[in-house]
Amino acid sequence: MDFRKFLKTDEARVLPYFGGTRVDDASRRYAVDVQQPPGWYRFSFKGRVATIVDNADATDLEGLEAVRGHFAHGWLFSGGRQLARVELVPAEEPALLSPVIARRWHSGDLVFDALEFESEAEDTVRQALEDVRGIDEIKGVAASLRAAFAFALVTGVGRALDIAVSPREIAGAILELASGGREVATSLLLDLEERRRLERVRVQAWDAAEGRVVQHRSGRQRPRSAADAGTPIDRATRALDAAGADLVGSRSLGRGMLEVTYRFMGERFISVVDEVSLQVIDAGICLSGSDREVTLESLPSVIREGFDTAQLNITRRA
Repeated sequence: MDFRKFLKTDEARVLPYFGGTRVDDASRRYAVDVQQPPGWYRFSFKGRVATIVDNADATDLEGLEAVRGHFAHGWLFSGGRQLARVELVPAEEPALLSPVIARRWHSGDLVFDALEFESEAEDTVRQALEDVRGIDEIKGVAASLRAAFAFALVTGVGRALDIAVSPREIAGAILELASGGREVATSLLLDLEERRRLERVRVQAWDAAEGRVVQHRSGRQRPRSAADAGTPIDRATRALDAAGADLVGSRSLGRGMLEVTYRFMGERFISVVDEVSLQVIDAGICLSGSDREVTLESLPSVIREGFDTAQLNITRRA
């Protein structure tokens, strides 16, 4: 007798998937057994496990909380330090500094909903962005537009200098960037890069002393699967989940080291940990020599504190 037919399988339904190991509906969270690129999918369910059936059109988001702000490079700025990654942005992205509406999904993630009408301020600020200058003289610039401008400005200057930057690394310098333009952006980026260099030197010195070699590249990430139950990857998944983060991928570096890539606060981070204790070997952010005092479970709270105190500096990028 085939007992599988007696196992309860919930009716398939459409949900947004943001990548990683889980998906949420209005009432609960499910583990995703096969990972795909982010998008809208029809899922089938068995217990607490969700399986992607096929692609699907977006469902109606009207009943969800609306979050308004200005858009820049995949992020929504709704105030000076109020920002979040916008998930499932259309293939034709909104123009830089566009006013948009996103909806807060049950997981807390923001899902793109619609463009809003622009005022004269957006075009005027875009011209300042093209000129790589400050916007102090422009009247009627909302805090959300100023923050989006600052990130777009520093991103453009960073590309010219080959220095990557996250909006969470510059949130404490919004006013200075919006006022000073290229000069302030260049100074900020060079300072970030120098602190990253010093952090890499410290980490490499510690690891050399312990006979380890940590490679500063992301490499090919291995998705989590059911076969990982009870392995270091499974322990890493549980630790990150307890901290409100979501494992995206992992790989063994040998000599007892595990590299993990995870989503947290709308950003992707890469950290290297001891595969047994999950003690941090390389946090992937500047910790000024305190990496060894942190575990993978406590690391997300350290990242959040770095953002809250305007000291976050990301050294390893996904």
